[in-house]
Amino acid sequence: MAKRRGRRRTRGGFISLVSEAPVYRHLLCWLSNRYKRDDWLRKITEKHKVIAISGTHGKSTTAAMLSYVLGAMGDDLIAVVGANVPQFSGGNIISGSGPNFVLEADEYDSCFLGLSPYIAVVTNVEWDHVDIFEDEEAVQNIFRRFVRQIKTGGHLILCGDSAGAYALLSESRQATVSCNVISTSTILNHGYSITTYGLSSKNDWHASSITPNSQGGQDYVLYYKACRIANISLILPGVHNVLNSLAVFATVATLVNDRHCVHETINSVGNHLSKFEGVSRRFELIGKVNGCQIYDDYAHHPTAVHAVLEAARQKFPLEPLWVVFQPHTFSRLAALMKDFATAFSAADYVIVTETYAAREINNWNSSGSHLVTLIRGPSTEYIPQLEDVIDKLVRKIPSNTYQDTIILTLGAGDIATLGPELLRRLQKDHEISNSGGLVESYC
Repeated sequence: MAKRRGRRRTRGGFISLVSEAPVYRHLLCWLSNRYKRDDWLRKITEKHKVIAISGTHGKSTTAAMLSYVLGAMGDDLIAVVGANVPQFSGGNIISGSGPNFVLEADEYDSCFLGLSPYIAVVTNVEWDHVDIFEDEEAVQNIFRRFVRQIKTGGHLILCGDSAGAYALLSESRQATVSCNVISTSTILNHGYSITTYGLSSKNDWHASSITPNSQGGQDYVLYYKACRIANISLILPGVHNVLNSLAVFATVATLVNDRHCVHETINSVGNHLSKFEGVSRRFELIGKVNGCQIYDDYAHHPTAVHAVLEAARQKFPLEPLWVVFQPHTFSRLAALMKDFATAFSAADYVIVTETYAAREINNWNSSGSHLVTLIRGPSTEYIPQLEDVIDKLVRKIPSNTYQDTIILTLGAGDIATLGPELLRRLQKDHEISNSGGLVESYC
């Protein structure tokens, strides 16, 4: 890994442009107006060692987690993440000098095919973006094309627990390595090595003994093959974040040139992971008010919805868990309706709003009202408008100091505005209540 150096003073080329995040965003805007995204991705990354984080779910968190760790370890990397990272001074960008370039690689519209990564991470592969991909096989095909673009001598790191990701391995794995040496797997005839991670002990990197910790996150034991490596502690909840962290361990180990230093490096990775606070709109705390905690998450696919609700239930095993879900695109809701119907089992109360159309018109005759009729388990209600949802929650949330109600807003549309507005309304009501009803004092 390249060590962090002082700021470069040269004014030409890509490196000087990324030294100021707003200028870099201007460059991306300029390029996007003149080239397809796959073309300009190729242009800005071709002289760097690209570490491309791909997958249906977990791209943003894994890319942010890896970038944060590498930066904390002294790597003068460049990173571009598809979400705001509060611990990055550049928002979603780290503007180093390279050569490592961590990039969230999106399969939508096949744009990641513009990359030729040195390391490709595949977190999982499932059917999504159903307006672009006809079925799961179409998604598989685009990921197969992506991994074929890994540079000769490069590395494929994937989650072996994901059936879709594991299906990318068309050939059997070869020889194992000694417990005393952490190494990447044998290079196959594709010209790149393969490393797997996951919860199953069949993977190269795997986690065992996952337990909640006092920080609201989780602890686990890290293994490489049959070897116990370290005790790991995260402040982020959810098994999906254990998997994200395993991807980071596997990737950093791959970057280490001196195999004699790898155990020391892994310990350093674990130390920095314990301080990683997450990504905006990923189980993000919006605020607390008397009797209520409000969180927001980007989840808009059944698998992601289920994962974040399981994480919430891990963090809050006894508290009432209320969910407001805004479906994102009519095509996704129609295609994955049955999966959505079973994704909310960890919740106690679910409100579904009207669908956020994004780029679509409703040619699928799908609706949130239909989804409400299919959800089994929690109490459900269809309230189309966000303003009406806020009104309903303000009336319904109990003012209770003995047990908080957990409100979780989910979706990729303008549902993100609901949490802050709900918090403002609840705070105002709380202030009015404490003032003895003198509304004019707060107008």
